[in-house]
Amino acid sequence: MTSNSKKSVIVIGGGIAGITAGALLANEGLKVTLIEAHSQLGGCAGTFRRGSFVFDVGATQVAGLEKGGIHERIFRHLKWPAPFANILDPACVVDLGDGTKPIYLWHDSEKWEKERNEQFPGSETFWTLCNQLHKSNWLFAANDPILPTQNLWDFNQFRKAIQPINLASAFFSRSSVADLLWICSCSKNVRLRKFLDLQLKLYSQENCDQTAALYGATVLHMAQSPLGLWHLEGSMQKLSDHLLDCFIRDGGNLLTRHKVISLALINNEKSWKLDVINQYSDVIQFEASDVIFTLPPQSLLDLMSYESGLPNNYRNRLEKLPKVNGAIVFYGAIDRRYMPTDNLRHIQLNEDKLGSLFISISQDGDGRAPVGQATCIASIFTDVDFWSSCNDFEYKKNKDLILKRILDALQMSLGIDSQNWLHKELATPKSFAKWTGRPLGIVGGLGQKPTTFGPFGLPSRTPMKGLWLCGDSIYPGEGTAGVSQSALMACKQLLANHGRKFDLIK
Repeated sequence: MTSNSKKSVIVIGGGIAGITAGALLANEGLKVTLIEAHSQLGGCAGTFRRGSFVFDVGATQVAGLEKGGIHERIFRHLKWPAPFANILDPACVVDLGDGTKPIYLWHDSEKWEKERNEQFPGSETFWTLCNQLHKSNWLFAANDPILPTQNLWDFNQFRKAIQPINLASAFFSRSSVADLLWICSCSKNVRLRKFLDLQLKLYSQENCDQTAALYGATVLHMAQSPLGLWHLEGSMQKLSDHLLDCFIRDGGNLLTRHKVISLALINNEKSWKLDVINQYSDVIQFEASDVIFTLPPQSLLDLMSYESGLPNNYRNRLEKLPKVNGAIVFYGAIDRRYMPTDNLRHIQLNEDKLGSLFISISQDGDGRAPVGQATCIASIFTDVDFWSSCNDFEYKKNKDLILKRILDALQMSLGIDSQNWLHKELATPKSFAKWTGRPLGIVGGLGQKPTTFGPFGLPSRTPMKGLWLCGDSIYPGEGTAGVSQSALMACKQLLANHGRKFDLIK
C-alpha cells in the first residue's frame, strides 16, 4: 500500500512533544499526520487501566499550567481549555533517610524560604543566587529562544530572546550546581547536598556535581509561586486528550498502532519517505516534505540506513550520545485506611538499597481510583543495559527482588503492610521499551550536564533538510513542560523554513 502525502508534515511519536507539535501545525493549516506505534497517545505521560484503577505510566506532575506557563500559552493559542488541575502544595515531601525532619517544598515562596532556612541554616546565599539565575532563565525562556543555534535565523531568534539580565547569567553557563554551592560557601553542608542530589536526580538525571547550574537553578524553583507543579484531575492522559481534541478539530490525521520502520531522504533530498507497518502487518509508504521526530534521537540509527541520507558525522554524533537511564516503576492500589493520615501526594525517599524513590499517591476522587481507595506509584532509576542483558530466569529473579525492596521501603516509610495491597505490579525498562518503543526502555533525556544542556546540547535542526527533532533530549529538557517547549521550537523552525512566521500568543 502507498500513501502519497508529499506536501504534508509527518510527526513521529504521539507523546506530549508529538501531539503538541501536531496540534500547533494543524492549527496553522498544515496537513499533518501523527504516527504512533501504541494504541493510545501520551507516551511516558500516558496511562493504563487495571480494573477500576487508572495508573499514570511515568510522569505524575505537570509544570507550565500557570498564567504564562508553556501549557497555558499553548492552549490559549489553540483556543481550547486546558485540563483541570490543582496546584500541589507541598509539591513534594523529601525524606533524606537520616532520621531528620522531612523537607516540605511549599508553593508559597515565603513559606518555602522559612522551610529551607530551618532545614539548611546558613544556605540563604545559595538560594538567593539560584533564585536570581532562575528569574533570568525564566525571562529568557518566555521569549521562546532557539537553542542550540545552527544558522543565522536561529541566532536571530536567540538574540531577540536575550534580556540584559541574561548577560550576567552567561558567566555560569559552564558551571555546575556544586560550583554554586562552593561560591556561596555551602559546599560542606552535607545535608543540603544530599537534598540537592535527590531533587536534581528527578529532573536532570544527575547529581549536583554534574547538573548545569543554569538548569538546576530553575528546576529547584519550579514548585514555587508564581510557577508551580500541578496534579491533573482524571489522569495524566487528560493533557494529551485535550491536545488531541485540538489536533482533530483542525484537520490532523491520527494513525495509532502504526510503527515507522524506515526513514529516508528521496527526490534529490527534497522530501522524505517513510515505511510504516500497521496492526495488520501491512507496509504503507508515506512521503512528506517535513518530518518531526519526537522519539529518542538514538532511534534514528536503526531507522535510517547508510543509504538513507544520514550524514556519517551526524551518525557518529548520535552514536556518542551520553548513556541514558531507565526506570523501574511500582504500580499499586490500596484502601485509604492503610495510607498515612496527612494526605501526602508526592514523597521522595533516600532509600539505602534503592537510592532515590519517588512516590505519587492519588487524591481521593481524582478519577484514578474509586472513592476510599488510592493508587500508589513508586519509581527509581536503573541501568538499562543490566536489564537488557538478563536471561528469563535472571530477569524474573531481579524483578522479584526489586519489588520486595520497594514494598519493604513503602512499609517502612508509609506503614503499608505488603499483604494489604489490592493490586501490585512492577514495570522495568523492558516494559517501557514495549510501551513507548524507546531503545532499551530509556526514559528522560540526555542528562543536563554543563557540557550537554541548552546551548551545548543536540539541536532540533538536523543537518538534513526537513528533519526536525523535539522531545526530552532537546532543549530545554525533560518533563511535559520541557518537551512542549521543544515542540514549539521545532514548529517555529519548520514554518520559518517555509517562509512563515510563527509565535504563540503572549
